[in-house]
Amino acid sequence: MSEHANAAVPNLVLGTAGHIDHGKSTLVQALTGTDPDRLAEEKQRGITIELGFAQLVLPDGTAMGVVDVPGHEKFVRQMIAGSTGIDVALLCIAADDGIMPQTEEHLAVLELLAIPTCVVALTKCDLVDDEWAAFMADEVRGRLAATPYANADVVPVSSRTGAGLDELRAAIQKAAHATARRGASSTLRLPVDRSFTIKGAGTVITGTLWSGIAAVGDEVEIMPAGTRTRIRSVQVHGKPVDAAAAGHRTALNLNAVSTEQVRPGDFLCMPGSVVPTDHFDVDLTYLGTPGNDKQLESGSRVHVAHGTKECIGRVLLMDGLPSIVPGQKAAAQIRTEEDLPVSYGDRFVIRSYSPVHVVGGGVVLRAHPRRTTTINEGDKALLEALRSGDEAAAVQAAFAQAEYPVSAGEISQATGLSAARAAKELAALVEARNAQRISTGNTSAELFTTKRQLQKLSKAIENALLKFHAANPAATGIAKDALRQSVMPKASAEAFAAVLASAQASGQAVMRDGLVSHPQAGAGARVLEEQNAQKLSDILREAGVKPPFAADLFTQADLAPKQAYKALVVLEKQGRIEKVNDDLFFDSQAFATLKTAVAEQLAGGPASATELKDAMGLSRKHAIPVLEHLDGTGFTRRVGDARELVK
Repeated sequence: MSEHANAAVPNLVLGTAGHIDHGKSTLVQALTGTDPDRLAEEKQRGITIELGFAQLVLPDGTAMGVVDVPGHEKFVRQMIAGSTGIDVALLCIAADDGIMPQTEEHLAVLELLAIPTCVVALTKCDLVDDEWAAFMADEVRGRLAATPYANADVVPVSSRTGAGLDELRAAIQKAAHATARRGASSTLRLPVDRSFTIKGAGTVITGTLWSGIAAVGDEVEIMPAGTRTRIRSVQVHGKPVDAAAAGHRTALNLNAVSTEQVRPGDFLCMPGSVVPTDHFDVDLTYLGTPGNDKQLESGSRVHVAHGTKECIGRVLLMDGLPSIVPGQKAAAQIRTEEDLPVSYGDRFVIRSYSPVHVVGGGVVLRAHPRRTTTINEGDKALLEALRSGDEAAAVQAAFAQAEYPVSAGEISQATGLSAARAAKELAALVEARNAQRISTGNTSAELFTTKRQLQKLSKAIENALLKFHAANPAATGIAKDALRQSVMPKASAEAFAAVLASAQASGQAVMRDGLVSHPQAGAGARVLEEQNAQKLSDILREAGVKPPFAADLFTQADLAPKQAYKALVVLEKQGRIEKVNDDLFFDSQAFATLKTAVAEQLAGGPASATELKDAMGLSRKHAIPVLEHLDGTGFTRRVGDARELVK
């Protein structure tokens, strides 16, 4: 199997967490053989300042990427960045020290980022006796009891002696097997955690691939700047591959960009898939700070950490809520001082402005909402659907709030779901007759609306036209774009075109040469009659000597009988059609052909109706009305059961 084929196989990432000097980096080196402390300053100070990376081979032969994150209180920002994309957390707690402040802070980050699985390494067990180690393990289990990690394995280890390392590898393997890879989306998203230059290669970035596949030759977009580049080469765990899939620790060599153009905190995305924003609706959990019951006031400045980026922002609570207390959850809108490429379902962490401490976090619900914290019932329904992960309900709520006909893409942006998922749910609404598709004249811009909305907007167009004609009696009509600005100013051109087409079909508007008129307003009425007449003329000309009868003719022309008969009168006056009776009309040239055929047949003497029918090449259903019409106009006359030409 090729490397590219393997790109579809899910991979998991293990990330360390824990207080400073609790042995995270030493343990990673003991497990993997790789020293993640790669900076000289880290060697000198004995602490991890930036993210370190390694690869762990588990007992069953599978491999995990390992991210070693800082534990020092000043480097919590890097810790949050390192936790981005982690599937299994390795929480390191020194047996001789126990749970410490940064242990608590890191544990809060793991919960807020919804890291699914955790294994606890009780490190430095060579410094304590077995009884103390057992006591400390019980303490840890007690602390985790009220968290999602209540069932996490607690494994005593010593990086110095090697004791417990095999048991820890087995526990990590067990946790990995119980963990499903997150980020099943096919859209490439990768938060950049390092950016550097390699001589002879150029700019290289690293990060954990959140979703999608990064393949050699693919075009990617650097967000939030929007710069586009191509992937020159891909490495996973230091080995060249054709492509890397979601979950891999990945290094990408990018074409024709500098380290100034792609920096830690940026995102690599599939081009056009993400629109950065400086305000987004969230489900927020406020933790507060240890030993402090201070409330979070609406409007508070905070540090917002998303992916590998941190910036300043404000938390504005929804619906006039003035504040929340520690432990409380609430809907909020976060407004940042920099654009962030957030998407529905993304996790984030907030830290207090000063002094800096992790105080909460949550999940993004709407990446592109209105800039307001006052929400209506429709907003509440949409947010609740997004909060619960009910994608069908989310599409229904967004569709119900749409002021104009919408595309799957617009519903995708409103909900944060993929365009494919939005289209699927809209199709389900059509199937249930809760929505209808309307044409825009552009097959790539299919829109969805309701019968009630379409009628309401068509009526608005009709009323606007009547008002225009009253104010401008000599005008032929109003420009199409001016009408859109008057009736549907916030609608897309496609949506307005679709509604206008519906108004035309229902006889509420007519258009010629880019001008729109009301059908009852002089010029508009004449234009409509001429348009309808042309429709009917085209159908009859194409039908030749076998035209459809009136009911079918009107259906084909999409005209009401009253409109159709008025248009037929126009055509008859213009000599473009021949009326045989109220139910049958012929194109004039086609009817002339029939008269010629009858004349030639009767040139040799009287002929029966059957002989004349055969001469015209018609069925009896068409032939008899034609012959009766020729009799009535004095072209032929009955002689017994036969007919002859009138001299």
